[in-house]
Amino acid sequence: MSPKKFDLILNKKILPFKKTINVDSDKSISIRSLLISSISQGSSLVKNTLESEDVLSAINCLKKLGVKITKSKRGEYLISGKGLGSLQIKKYNKLNFGNSGTLARLLIGILSTTPNIRVNLSGDHSLNRRNMKQLIELMSQFGAQFNPKNKFKFPLRLISSELPIKINYKAGISAQLKSAVILAGLNSYGNTVISEIERSRDHTENMLLDNSRVIKIKNKRIKVITIFGKKNLDPLKINVPGDPSSAAFFSALTLLNKNSSIKIKDVCLNPTRTGFYQLLKKQGAKIKFQNLKRENNELRGDILIKSCNLKPIKASKSFYTKMTDEYPILFIMASLIKGVSSFKGIGDLANKESNRILEMQKILKQINVKSKFLNGELKIFGRGMFDASNKNISVPNKGDHRLCMSSFILALLTGAKTSIKNFETVFTSSPSFLKIMKNNLGVTFEIKN
Repeated sequence: MSPKKFDLILNKKILPFKKTINVDSDKSISIRSLLISSISQGSSLVKNTLESEDVLSAINCLKKLGVKITKSKRGEYLISGKGLGSLQIKKYNKLNFGNSGTLARLLIGILSTTPNIRVNLSGDHSLNRRNMKQLIELMSQFGAQFNPKNKFKFPLRLISSELPIKINYKAGISAQLKSAVILAGLNSYGNTVISEIERSRDHTENMLLDNSRVIKIKNKRIKVITIFGKKNLDPLKINVPGDPSSAAFFSALTLLNKNSSIKIKDVCLNPTRTGFYQLLKKQGAKIKFQNLKRENNELRGDILIKSCNLKPIKASKSFYTKMTDEYPILFIMASLIKGVSSFKGIGDLANKESNRILEMQKILKQINVKSKFLNGELKIFGRGMFDASNKNISVPNKGDHRLCMSSFILALLTGAKTSIKNFETVFTSSPSFLKIMKNNLGVTFEIKN
């Protein structure tokens, strides 16, 4: 069931704070844990699972596909996997991915090489606007069919491959497409080989690493991933860390809010996810990683942040894959740092839950912050910290949690009277966001149903 719709009103600046918090669990790892557990042989245990709308969509889809999933307590799930090719669904039943592009792409990867799948696919109004052409072309190479032909947006019908055969794939910046190929390759005949030209999130590979008969990785100048098809997967035991993308909003708020500090405990610090922190350190940010440890082939630890003065942000194209989700909040930060910030190679942000470049430009324009987007580069002409209590910001419903959260931070730092439509979309990724803001950081806001 979708959360009740509500709008949010803010009109008061945040006060200085010194706090320790835990953020919501990592969404990418939560969804992958459930999907891979469902095609493993035996019972898997996933602890500290994010219980957001996107993850609940994953659980609902898997249950429709015949997977037994039992919740033992909050965030803890036992998944009874029956192995590769075991998912099944009544002919032309419907799977709804909700708002989750991750779920859509990865589960389609699994289903494309699962026998006897004929299923209708859809999402919410936001996901249904997103172009799935690259995914469809890749899964077609495995032998899957999608109808209607030459249609690349949901709703679609998937007919799985009767004889899935390995493919060779040159991966670009999309971790979701790479993961879809990995998951499709698991139940294909032969060895699927992925050459990763540009490094992207590697949670899927990390989750499979302990199955040495299934995956082999060569890390040279070009990372080469080999998937050995038709090999059984061992069950998983995963403890999901905190989400670095959710942590980024609290980090940004702390860095720009005078006399403030925050410690964010037990966050995923996988190097493919920490571009936001690496970039800001280069601009003078006071950020430290502490208590580092490796668990489930993933680095995790605490993030310690103190407010400070920052230089304008210069983000080269190479940062894109390491902080795809953090650009909207970085645009907010850039507007409040004096000088010109630039973000290169970000054209793909136009095909997220919304066109995040255009929509963020519209938000910044409402507080007289100038920006310019040309040839894949966005320049933001930052004004420095300023009082905008005489300004109004209106954020329309775009079904994009990152726009809502970024606008929330902008309102807290400038005092602009801000109205954010359909704020419930934040529950797709960060169901504890408002609770932490109110209970831990003393933020006041008005909810309008």
